[in-house]
Order: sequence, then C-alpha cells, then structure tokens
Amino acid sequence: MARTVSLTFGFSPCPNDTFAFHALVHGLVDTPCAITPVLLDIEELNRRAHDGAFALTKLSVGAFASVGTRYRLLRSGAALGHGVGPLVVARTPQTLAEAVRGRVAIPGHETTAYRLLRLAAPALHDVVALRYDRILRAVADGEVDAGLIIHESRFTYAEHGLHRVVDLGDWWEHETGLPVPLAGICARDDVDPALAHDLEQAIRASVQYAFDHPEASRAWVRAHAQEMSDAVCDQHIALYVNSHSLDVGDDGLRAIARLTAAG
Repeated sequence: MARTVSLTFGFSPCPNDTFAFHALVHGLVDTPCAITPVLLDIEELNRRAHDGAFALTKLSVGAFASVGTRYRLLRSGAALGHGVGPLVVARTPQTLAEAVRGRVAIPGHETTAYRLLRLAAPALHDVVALRYDRILRAVADGEVDAGLIIHESRFTYAEHGLHRVVDLGDWWEHETGLPVPLAGICARDDVDPALAHDLEQAIRASVQYAFDHPEASRAWVRAHAQEMSDAVCDQHIALYVNSHSLDVGDDGLRAIARLTAAG
C-alpha cells in the first residue's frame, strides 16, 4: 500500500510492547503509512494524550475517562487478560487495609493500577507517584510503607525482600468475572476512520508476526530492557501478550467499559 502519510506511535519500552510492535515499526508487516515510534513510560503516554501528542498511542484504561473523546480504542494491541493485575507489596505481611493506612507509592495517577487500587481500597489517601521502576526500591528502603507495582516488578519483588499484600487482578476478576483491562492502543480523533481500521489490521498483523517469529524481536526487546534478565523478559511477554492482544474481544470491551465507568 502506498505510504502517503507518516504517523507517530507512542508505546512503552517494556518487553510486551517492543515484542508486539517490533514487526510494525521495522517494516515486517504491511502498514498503511510510515510509522514513527516514540517509546515512553505509560504514565507519560497518559499525560501526553491530553494534548493529543501522538496519532497512535498506548493508553492506560484508567486514563480513558479523562482523555475523553480525543482518542478512540482500536481492537488490536491491547494489554489485558487473566492473572495480569498489578500487585500491592510491603516490607512485612499485612492486609490491604493495613497497607493503605500508610504512604503508598503508585506508578501514576492515571494508571489502571491506581484506579483498581482506589476501587479495592476506598480508604486510600496518602499516595506518592513514582516511575514504576523506582517503586520496589522505595518500599524496600522505607521511603514509603507499601507500593503498587506493575510490569516486570511483579516477577522481582521477592528479590527485594518484599511481601505481596494483594493481587488486584485477582480482586477485580473475583468482583466482576471479567479479564483485567490494563491498556489499549488508541487512534487520535483526527485519524481518518478508514486509516484507523487499516492501522488496527497492521497492529494485529504485527502481534501475529511476533507469535509466529518470537526470536525476530529479541535484540530490539533486549536493547530496551537492559536491566532485565532474559528470564524476566520472557515471563513479561508471556503474561502480557496474549489472545486479547490480537483482538480485545467482547469480554475485553465489557471489562474496559466497566472499569472506565467505575469510581
């Protein structure tokens, strides 16, 4: 297809995204236009969506309500599923009610993780926003009393001597019977609907390519995850890139609608 348009695509440098979108940004699948990737932390992507910074962007489901109609969800490229929820961790075993009496580090006010925590623990009041990869150390060093962790931190918190307080994904699934809706790929409202449809197809093709050729992206994934072991990278990808990444599915759309409408 002729490339008459060039669009920016904001997504995270985490292994699930670099794995899933490697083929898209490296020309290994057909795309309706040239794609310029911009890799940023998810909360930075959430913030920049308020200004419509990128034509395509990954967004936390927790940010959908505040972004409003500026972006529309595509059905491919989403991060959701079962057993994928964020965790609350602390230095000692305790209940969630006990953990939220103190100061809790969160990975951003618009993250899905924070929305889930507010739903599960309405008494939460003292939070400090830190970049997600600083939270484990902040808890271990006593800067905060507990931490809300996402991404690869769920695989490494025990190495910091920390204890799991609650799995908010388990809580959500028990409450709703729905998958945990973490994030989705969205097109800005000025992207032509026909082009958005073709981009959705290209993203789906990229995810499928990643499933079919899992080694193709390894060097690019590792380049953006230099402090992460190969084993953690593989766990990260296996957990967060799944059938919902090909198509969010009807149950995924129900989960997104429910979380977006909640509190």
